[in-house]
Amino acid sequence: MSHPDFITVHRGTAPLVVSLPHTGTDIPEEIAGDLVSPWMARKDADWWIEKLYDFAADLGASVVRTSVSRTAIDVNRDPSGVSLYPGQATTELCPTTTFDGEPLYKEGRAPDVAMRRARWFDPYHAALEAEIEHARSVHGTVSLYDCHSIRSVIPRLFEGTLPNFNIGTNSGASCAPELQAEVERICDATSFSRVSNGRFKGGYITRHYGAPERGVHAVQMELACRTYMPEELGPVGPQDWPSDYDPAYAAPCRAAVTDILKACLAFARSHA
Repeated sequence: MSHPDFITVHRGTAPLVVSLPHTGTDIPEEIAGDLVSPWMARKDADWWIEKLYDFAADLGASVVRTSVSRTAIDVNRDPSGVSLYPGQATTELCPTTTFDGEPLYKEGRAPDVAMRRARWFDPYHAALEAEIEHARSVHGTVSLYDCHSIRSVIPRLFEGTLPNFNIGTNSGASCAPELQAEVERICDATSFSRVSNGRFKGGYITRHYGAPERGVHAVQMELACRTYMPEELGPVGPQDWPSDYDPAYAAPCRAAVTDILKACLAFARSHA
């Protein structure tokens, strides 16, 4: 199966699919002139998550990534436009503001949602679904792990400081309870804080593909940025965000997520 240049797919041999939907920072040329600033358009990327999880392919996982910024279109939002969190602040399928509520677009430059869905959303999901179904056809059971991160303090989205590990399983509907419990156990054995199905219960990817009855067990991990990268808590600007990726700083988190991916893999193999 061929993919557009902005989609990277590594097909592995194991019953584990790793999704990287928000690590992209490319701003498509056709929308760049509509935006307030390139920095603002990249502000809410899941910074350095592709570096943190660069071991996944070595475990045999299939890995799917888009290089296009979530500002172009958010591939982890419901394409119907239905909010993932009714009554709570969030961003849209085609975000018009940052997480902090700052406008992304110049006045009168509204996104063409249908065009963007066809160009950047649908190809990502075609690639992701193909890897899930391939792994399921070979192994019978597959774990889908959706990788995310977010700044630790964003008052518009949540109160206080976010826990380090935010596990989302659509309130338990997207994976078997024993898989969720094992991921929780690994997190709780670290010095980091953890919550399950708190502010983040899993986005469209977790909710759409997670189907334990079909042998697809989906887990979203939303990491507070301070867990794996140096982060000053509070408002950020172009002069201090993002901070550089520091492998030594990231090492404790990387060790934990390595164990988590191994647990997802072991679960799928044990249920093949």
